Amino acid sequence: MRIILIGYPCSGKGTHSNFISKKYKIPKISTGDLLREIILKKNKKYIKIKKKMEKGELISDKNIIKLVKKRISKKDCNKGYILDGFPRTIKQVKMMYKEKLKINFIIELLISKKIILKRALGRKIHLNSGRIYHKIYNPPLINNKDDITGEKLITRKDDNIKVIKKRINEYKKFKKIFFKFYKNKKIRKNVKIIKINAKKKLKNIQIKIKKILKKEDFCALQDSNL
Repeated sequence: MRIILIGYPCSGKGTHSNFISKKYKIPKISTGDLLREIILKKNKKYIKIKKKMEKGELISDKNIIKLVKKRISKKDCNKGYILDGFPRTIKQVKMMYKEKLKINFIIELLISKKIILKRALGRKIHLNSGRIYHKIYNPPLINNKDDITGEKLITRKDDNIKVIKKRINEYKKFKKIFFKFYKNKKIRKNVKIIKINAKKKLKNIQIKIKKILKKEDFCALQDSNL
């Protein structure tokens, strides 16, 4: 069970990837998590990447693929894995294919622009773990405090209308090329593509995901209630 989970910003990628990871006992692999680990570890091998991150510079697709490939090679990925919000560029998609990083499922979470903005503008993050809260949909037990550590939550700098709208447009362009790439019969052969309405209630989405991942006899599935 090797899954790519993609979608618009604030579509619930983190929430649903955590659910799939726990339900099917496969690791969730997020480039954000991998990069956070580099910041925390004193590993000379990644010193160049660490310096770039400290300067706020973008990490190259080549280095991102290396990190993902190394993570996937670990024993806990033998039964599968879920890639959360990765790949992010078409170059990463092509490099994944070239490096023979196997994928069985592509799950796309679909959501309207109106709901994206509503979710983004109330979001809070626990910086060290990446845990996400929301003042309406998923409030912390104590205001502005992480439920587990009690540490202060922050609002991400890019959680504002201008940046979110930019990210929405970037994702629109990316998904068009992404799915065009996977229309190739040779590439698509063993990949099942699923599109899910992410505005539904959390419980309903999780039921849908469980039903989908039990199926083995289809090449593509479209959520009939979109």
